[in-house]
Amino acid sequence: MLKTNKVIKESQVMFGTSGARGLVVDFTPDVCAAFTHAFLNVIKTKYEFDRVAIAIDNRPSSLAMAQYVASAIKQHNYHFIFYGVIPTPALAFRAMEDDIPCIMITGSHIPFDRNGLKFYTPYGEITKDNERQIIDSAYDFNHLGELTELVACNDAACTYIERYTSLFCDELLLGKRIGIYEHSSAGRELYAQIFSRLGADVISLGRSDKFLPIDTEAISDEDCALAIKWANEYRLDAIFSTDGDGDRPLVADENGHWLRGDVLGLLCADKLGIEAVAIPVSCNTVIERSGKFKYVARTKIGSPYVIDAFSQLTDMYSSIAGFEANGGFILGSDVYINNTHLSALPTRDAVLPALMLIGSIREQPISRLVNSLPARFTFSDRLKDFPVNLSQKVINHALKFPDQFISELGFKFLTCSCIDTTDGIRMSLSNGDIIHLRPSGNAPELRCYAESSTQYMARKHVEITLKHLATGSIYI
Repeated sequence: MLKTNKVIKESQVMFGTSGARGLVVDFTPDVCAAFTHAFLNVIKTKYEFDRVAIAIDNRPSSLAMAQYVASAIKQHNYHFIFYGVIPTPALAFRAMEDDIPCIMITGSHIPFDRNGLKFYTPYGEITKDNERQIIDSAYDFNHLGELTELVACNDAACTYIERYTSLFCDELLLGKRIGIYEHSSAGRELYAQIFSRLGADVISLGRSDKFLPIDTEAISDEDCALAIKWANEYRLDAIFSTDGDGDRPLVADENGHWLRGDVLGLLCADKLGIEAVAIPVSCNTVIERSGKFKYVARTKIGSPYVIDAFSQLTDMYSSIAGFEANGGFILGSDVYINNTHLSALPTRDAVLPALMLIGSIREQPISRLVNSLPARFTFSDRLKDFPVNLSQKVINHALKFPDQFISELGFKFLTCSCIDTTDGIRMSLSNGDIIHLRPSGNAPELRCYAESSTQYMARKHVEITLKHLATGSIYI
């Protein structure tokens, strides 16, 4: 007999900013079963349900993990329904419609040798309190026996497509050419259907048989060059893509220039008429400077923190939403689009912000809409394989000697005017620029975000900072 809290604590799998993540080799049958049993043991005291929904991304390891999860659900005396490879928000939305919990097997944007589990109650993402309860849950279970066969049902995919195509007329994008950068995204079979049903001429781009860890916060130079090439070659009005599990959007304008996720979120929220937004501390300050919202709340990084902030806004504002620097848009209240009701979806979504922006290109090109915003630009990247203890040394050094730290990075004539420790260390410089360092919540990486009045300087800030930190001379 095994006990869930013991198996979980002895594993190398940990909760990060959103979901439990770890190396594929650490997601053994016992570990997957322990997380599943603990999750069900926590939520069954609060909700009534008889089945649990499951879906996966395109990672090589995801199907086997889904079998472990499904077998554990049966062992816990519940039924399951398997929706195959679909975006995380598609799974979450269908489960909410059916008033049941769900589990998504995905590692999102992290490398293919890692994977993860995302858990949802019948009302949306689990909270950080739920995560602690899962870790501490002491439920007895046995080793899994024969694994359950999985047969995919396409109902969740159909429901997701209908959620968005029902909001607009079928000629919304008539005459417009939209590229879909498919790579290995979990939603690549759905997106062309959505845009085609709205009248667009859809061009499939970059489909890959190998899993590609697309990170919408750290877009590669190769993907930047590809987007520009595609936009010119196919005369595109926009390009749409997502990360691996389809909850973070990636949108490029008619010139093939990728938009930052928080800028996309800002434009989407504005077009939805949202009154108040909750955003992570890493987002661009253009959100406040734009003057488009009655209130902006800043949180730690991670969708559970953004969703938790909604409780402070619900009673004061008629429409609320959240979005992250990675582009994931979280609709916190019901809204109406073209007099059609759209229900809240308290998890990150990629399709809604893309449709709200791309659907407006009849009025003006995307680039013109972006250029109408105040000139504040962000850039981000990360040091891979950077141990957590070294990240903490860097942050501790910066906290203790902020001006010295800024000088050591090469910014000789600047000082630190303000420090925000909401998540990592966010340093406002004397010229108004921002340097923000934060260890990843689920991988040995140190992320760097920068903000400046030009895209060139934002990128240079990140490159210079990471170059100096990579040498180790600052924190040794």
